[in-house]
Amino acid sequence: MPSTTLSEACIAECSAERGSSPVIELAEVSVRFRLPSERIASFKEYILRRITRRIEYRDLWALRSLDLTVRRGEIVGIIGRNGAGKSTLLKVMSRVLRPTSGRVIVRGRLAPLLELGAGFQPDLTGRENVLLNATILGYPRASVRRRLEEVVEFAELPSFIDAPIRTYSSGMQARLGFAVATLFRPEILLVDETLAVGDIGFQQKCLARIEEFKRDGTAVVLVSHSLDTIAQHCSKAIWLEDGCIAASGRTSDVLPEYESAVLPAK
Repeated sequence: MPSTTLSEACIAECSAERGSSPVIELAEVSVRFRLPSERIASFKEYILRRITRRIEYRDLWALRSLDLTVRRGEIVGIIGRNGAGKSTLLKVMSRVLRPTSGRVIVRGRLAPLLELGAGFQPDLTGRENVLLNATILGYPRASVRRRLEEVVEFAELPSFIDAPIRTYSSGMQARLGFAVATLFRPEILLVDETLAVGDIGFQQKCLARIEEFKRDGTAVVLVSHSLDTIAQHCSKAIWLEDGCIAASGRTSDVLPEYESAVLPAK
């Protein structure tokens, strides 16, 4: 009887996986950065060396031959040490960075939360920046105007929304950026450590919105150094090490592997 139950569970899981369509597919994706092998003191020296072809480079492979699929309704956690390639992977998925080789397929409207507030104009007010950023993200301007108060309420900035962005703290800018980027539900949401900004209450509010998106079918890719956050919200985890996938699968399987390999023994 137990073996029959296990078999039925496996069949159900495989059927569910086949039924959820992929929204991101990476095939043999590699990213190489070419770095000068010696320090160049000035831009003039760089130009002269470039013209005379006297610059020697070393190759830094941020990602190496990655194969990865993210499906509709999944929350996938990306873990790894600093410099493992996590942020580079999100930039490739969001089309901010073009891979050196390989194929990237993205299906659906994508909201990248990579550097919240990075596109804000310091001399414009919070209200003006909401309209500007929402337009850049492709949201209809009329719809954004109608829902502007929702953004202000979610970001908890009613007293500051008409002040210039340069008067905002980094946490306030991140809260406003998250509220704008998630005003409309995307098919794909990419989150890079932005939840580390702000107080615990606001972090929980952001995670609750992400869970709501997941229930509606949004695929979420979340980079975080908080293993508790990954364990609580991600059904699948990918451990990156030196630009390669060291382990991938159920979060409950990958996290113990990562912890035993990376964290110091108690």
